[in-house]
Amino acid sequence: MKFIHCSDLHIDSPLDGLERYPGAPVAELRGATRQALVNLVDLAVSRRVDFLVIAGDIFDGDWRDMNTGLFFNSQMRVLERAGISVYLKRGNHDAASEVTRALTLPDNVHVFDADKPQTIRRDDLRVALHGRSFSDRATPNDLAATYPDPVPGFFNIGVLHTSLAGYAAHDPYAPTSLDILRSRGYDYWALGHVHAREVLQAEYPRIIYCGNPQGRHAGETGAKGCELVSVEGGDLQSESMALDVVRWAVIDLPIDGFTDMAQWRRSAQALMRQAHDAAAGRLSAWRLQIVGTGSLHEPLAGRIDDVGADLRQLADAASGGLAWVEKIRVRSRASTRSFLGSPVVMSDDDPLLACLRLSQSLQSETQGLKTFAQDALNDVLVRLPSSLRIGPQSIGFDDADMLAALIREAEAMLLDRLGDGAS
Repeated sequence: MKFIHCSDLHIDSPLDGLERYPGAPVAELRGATRQALVNLVDLAVSRRVDFLVIAGDIFDGDWRDMNTGLFFNSQMRVLERAGISVYLKRGNHDAASEVTRALTLPDNVHVFDADKPQTIRRDDLRVALHGRSFSDRATPNDLAATYPDPVPGFFNIGVLHTSLAGYAAHDPYAPTSLDILRSRGYDYWALGHVHAREVLQAEYPRIIYCGNPQGRHAGETGAKGCELVSVEGGDLQSESMALDVVRWAVIDLPIDGFTDMAQWRRSAQALMRQAHDAAAGRLSAWRLQIVGTGSLHEPLAGRIDDVGADLRQLADAASGGLAWVEKIRVRSRASTRSFLGSPVVMSDDDPLLACLRLSQSLQSETQGLKTFAQDALNDVLVRLPSSLRIGPQSIGFDDADMLAALIREAEAMLLDRLGDGAS
């Protein structure tokens, strides 16, 4: 018996604002989720799987174009002609989608009931699938705790769209715990909702987030795909299969130890080549981050437009034209001077010295940094659209690493001021 576990297709997920980026491969990015589904179906047919499990979020909650649903149906019919059944659970986005409500699915697609937990038996394969679809986007209850008992003598699969306890970065939909999942007595848990692949338990039961088949922004980096699972004589084998068309990566370009710009450029291009090789011939979308501490910070940060153009040329050469640089961020800092041993004489109430002490204090305590930033920036944040405050397109003021980088930049500026005062 062989099946595929996939989730979070988010077909035609709107990638807002791409037109703002000069040179962005808009058509390829907008079509990537569709092509990833085509790759999924091709894999299912070529590997002759018995069925496909989709653990939620086929569509995007705000998407209203019926062509999205028709495209999904066309791919399901490819599977139907190949004799492959599909078992899907509606996730939080599907529950909120107008496409979901209007779409009539092909006969080979079986949707778990939204009113109560359900078991679907495949007597020919001796497989039982257990699940429950979301009826509403807000599903705060533990659905897994109410799932049916396993069918004796069958291979039992639990299909669940869940944030699971401990995933604070994800909205708490159908939250549950590993202890609850283990207690159900199933052989395999096909989880969805978290977009990064993670094996939570290797076997008996195997509990796994397969991740989404296509990264959609710089917060969804690396290989994306599905799980190909085979069960023979009680032996379970599972492997991740890449389906993504565009491979996202965040590439850190350290300046530490470099005093020569040409050497740093060669290092940066080598790191880009590594990312290109990891993408295995795919189109790449890169976010470049200049990081570290050193003497190159000032010449780089001081002419970021020229540096950005140069890095884009390096990316083009490193990838053979297969990489798009989505964004360039400067997260580096100048070499730290020892201001306490500086010849500059400052009184204890000197405002620059007070700021430096505050900077060091904030960097040592994450929660304090977040609280300080929230208080200091509140007047600005309340005027921003919600998309710029939270989510993949946010400015990042809710990200501790982002805040720490900004503090370090401010500290470097203060240290430069102190240095100027000493000369």
